[in-house]
Amino acid sequence: MNSNFYSFISVFCALFLSSECAAQEQPKPNYSLFNPVPKEQVREMETDRPDVTESPFTVDAGHFQYETDLIRMIREKSDSRETHTLLINQANLKIGITGSTAIQIGFQTYGRQKEKELSSANAEIQDGHGDLTFRIKQNLIGNDHGKFVMAILPYVKFPTSKYDDNSRFEAGLIVPMLYKLPGDWKLGFQVEADRLKDKDQDAMHTEFFQSLTVSHSLIKGIDGIAETYYTYDFKAHKFSNFINAAIQMEVAKDMKFDAGFNFGIQHSAEKHYFIGASYRL
Repeated sequence: MNSNFYSFISVFCALFLSSECAAQEQPKPNYSLFNPVPKEQVREMETDRPDVTESPFTVDAGHFQYETDLIRMIREKSDSRETHTLLINQANLKIGITGSTAIQIGFQTYGRQKEKELSSANAEIQDGHGDLTFRIKQNLIGNDHGKFVMAILPYVKFPTSKYDDNSRFEAGLIVPMLYKLPGDWKLGFQVEADRLKDKDQDAMHTEFFQSLTVSHSLIKGIDGIAETYYTYDFKAHKFSNFINAAIQMEVAKDMKFDAGFNFGIQHSAEKHYFIGASYRL
């Protein structure tokens, strides 16, 4: 854990220092939520999906972006129980406040969760709307120019779920980064610290997250994304490793669809399958 973490910090510092000069950008008009960036001047549409690594870019001031899992299926199996979850419209509404700041409101329109005890085969099914999440994304460097982009993204999740009785307040700090490589390749990476509820008891633990993602155009209008990441539970001293693959297709200006999977390597890790969409106004 320590060697991985310190190696990552060393790489991050080198990239940050080499890009520091790029932060000296020319002054821009004072666009805001109530003084939107003109349509013809907005940046290329960037999304926080379909990979787990967030985008360090913010939505242009005065514009809205809607991103959602149209449908997501999750399977998780432990030594004692098996859980199947269906989520419909797991959405993230993003609102550009300034040239470098955006707020995000996450919600789940409908969820259905089936839990089965392996020892007795007894099953319990619950459904209803899900949790509510508030996030603020602050771009620190590279929003408009330069090869290196970085942001900070604190969040808090409110336990409003009707389908998950174990939902609790959770919070964390996400630091997404991206480096633009030659040939239109993009290398994304992220570190994150979270305070999360334990899986099988009403207690909390601290978790560390680190990811690496690569994306490139497959053909015109279709991008391929490959990702790997791990989480480390400090309380249980447990690593969980994942791989993620997806495609994202631009079907119209400011509208994209995507599909993919997020596969936990360990036996007890979650396995996700999803179809999603993104739209910008």
